[in-house]
Amino acid sequence: MSEQSTWHRLLRMPLFVIPFILVLVFCVMAVAPQWFAGWFGHGDPHSCNLADNHLSLGSGLGLSAGHPFGFDPQGCDLYANVVYGTRNSLSIGLLATAITVVVGLVLGSVAGYFGKAIDAVVSRVMDVFFGFPLLVGMIVVLNTFTVHSVFTVSLVLALFSWPQMARIMRSSVLETRNLEYITAARELGAGSTRILIHHILPNSIMPLAALTTLNVGGVITAESALTFLGVGLQVPSISWGVQLNNAQQYFTINVNLLIFPALFLTVAVLAFVLLGDCLRDVLDPKLR
Repeated sequence: MSEQSTWHRLLRMPLFVIPFILVLVFCVMAVAPQWFAGWFGHGDPHSCNLADNHLSLGSGLGLSAGHPFGFDPQGCDLYANVVYGTRNSLSIGLLATAITVVVGLVLGSVAGYFGKAIDAVVSRVMDVFFGFPLLVGMIVVLNTFTVHSVFTVSLVLALFSWPQMARIMRSSVLETRNLEYITAARELGAGSTRILIHHILPNSIMPLAALTTLNVGGVITAESALTFLGVGLQVPSISWGVQLNNAQQYFTINVNLLIFPALFLTVAVLAFVLLGDCLRDVLDPKLR
């Protein structure tokens, strides 16, 4: 299937177009949150006034002119915080996925192509990760860091995410390495590195590429869960997970503190998952 026909097929699928537009909106929101924060509100998540606290804790929903979501317990504009929270949440999803794909691509390709001892070592390491409780492992590793930044949280999430990508890549390479054109290239004297980079990877990477978008949604959810548990990003960082964590004590008084960050999180994750499903259906040769 040519690249042009693939795009034509995708653009005829509403379940691809709608999530694709939503993902683009969230990406733009992450890059330039001030554009969105200024549309309906005052636009500054750090402009807080404790005098506004009464609007969010004790007076219903706390909605007011210029503050469509109300205020948080510190008197900060909740709408601006939710919008700016997109940057860190999405950054962790994309960065962790990028690290995961690179590690999974390299280890899966090497294990699948060379086999024998290399395959045995990589496979046993993957088995260790598959048999370990992921949430417990992430919490333990994160607790060893003194600073919980976007990079450290992404690194820990990638540490426990790469085995799935590596296993998929290994399986795809195993199916490709003994095909006729690979054998012909080997007989013509092409080296292992050249065969792997120029012949095997381009014809084995589609299943991995199809799962990349799905992984972004999963990582965003995992980051929010870890932050909600108090081991992910921490104040003064802004993310949807941080806001959900802050809402634990107050959402019975002001449900907005829980609803709006959860709504943005749900829509973003759903958009990435639906986009990933469509890409997998089109790009994965096993599903055609």
